[in-house]
Amino acid sequence: MQKKKLVVLTGAGISAESGLAVFRGSNGLWGKYRVDDVATIEGWYRNPELVLQFYNERRKELLKSYPHYGHEGLVDLEDVYDVRVITQNVDDLHERAGSSNVLHLHGRLMWVRSEKNENLRFELPADNCEIHVGDIASDGAQLRPDIVWFGEAVPMLDAAIDWVEEADIFVVIGTSLNVYPAAGLLHYVKRGVPVFLIDPNPVKDPYGKVTTYINCVASEGVKQLVELLSKEY
Repeated sequence: MQKKKLVVLTGAGISAESGLAVFRGSNGLWGKYRVDDVATIEGWYRNPELVLQFYNERRKELLKSYPHYGHEGLVDLEDVYDVRVITQNVDDLHERAGSSNVLHLHGRLMWVRSEKNENLRFELPADNCEIHVGDIASDGAQLRPDIVWFGEAVPMLDAAIDWVEEADIFVVIGTSLNVYPAAGLLHYVKRGVPVFLIDPNPVKDPYGKVTTYINCVASEGVKQLVELLSKEY
């Protein structure tokens, strides 16, 4: 019997419980750094040293963090469902938890690429995860973070839409649904598909698709989700 497709969209809220700093909110990174300085191609051209320092710090922070049940529970669901995770996050916590199918909309923090060729990329080792001005790719171009910055195209968006359109169950975890184009993925959920939203804060559903709200943090919310799915689906 073919497994039902369970498609999950995750945002910063699922990583916050692992100790990673979120970008938005009163204590978010955007309160300490200007978006234009560290997350745009213009900022990169103005001051690559600052951009590289910012992401070097993010990698060090990531290496001190670990997945929690919000990540691990999605892995448990693979026993019953074809689970596919679309994440807005650039960390690797889903992979470290053991998820089999993860699509990163906004790039991957532990990866770097040539600034001239986006297809020339590689993963940094945990024991040597910093890059600096003068570190070059095999094509001779400066290495940059393999991150989709504001204003850049989201290369994995079409693949994500395909997954959402095939979903038998759709789950949103830890995202405000304010960041586009990721928030727009909810639009592609087919009529009649159950949609669960897990978040401790009120989240406005722009498309009227959410059928079940679970108002708690990701680790507890995924626990409730697993229980609900085991009973009803």
